[in-house]
Amino acid sequence: MKLSTHETLERGYLVEAEVEKNEEIIASERDRLGRFVLASNDKTLGGEMMLQHYKGQNAVEKGFRFLKDKSFRVAEVYLKKEERIDALSMIMVLALLIYSIAEWMLRKRLKETGQTVLNLLGKPTATPTMKWIFQVLRNINEAIIELKGTIHREIINIDAEQERIIKLFGPKCQNYYS
Repeated sequence: MKLSTHETLERGYLVEAEVEKNEEIIASERDRLGRFVLASNDKTLGGEMMLQHYKGQNAVEKGFRFLKDKSFRVAEVYLKKEERIDALSMIMVLALLIYSIAEWMLRKRLKETGQTVLNLLGKPTATPTMKWIFQVLRNINEAIIELKGTIHREIINIDAEQERIIKLFGPKCQNYYS
């Protein structure tokens, strides 16, 4: 049967069902999901603040992913002595600390000055990662030339964007690039 242009087709459905709780399946799912428990010795710390601290650990996890990232071209290291493993772990944690502080300082300075840097896609960002900044700065070199007993040092392969980024880190960092 064909409808005329003035007619509309209305269709409706009616579902009749009975719902029954299966307590065994519900208990099994509850056990599988478990509980999320956060505890602290600090009695003044509220639940929300404790959860924020817990979620802040994600930044630490990201940091350790940075340390294990193959893109930094660090040769694999195999150690047997426990004290050497401990020493390398400490060095890696210190490197992560410096990395995190540098990233935090750069983002803070960008926010304070209202500046941005270009990301991988060439778009401005106020929250670059240090991994990206290291990539941007990677081609900067120091040329050392000795002429008639005098040593001349010059920074080469540095462009205006790289100089601007270095200035954001402050005068102590600039000393290495001048």
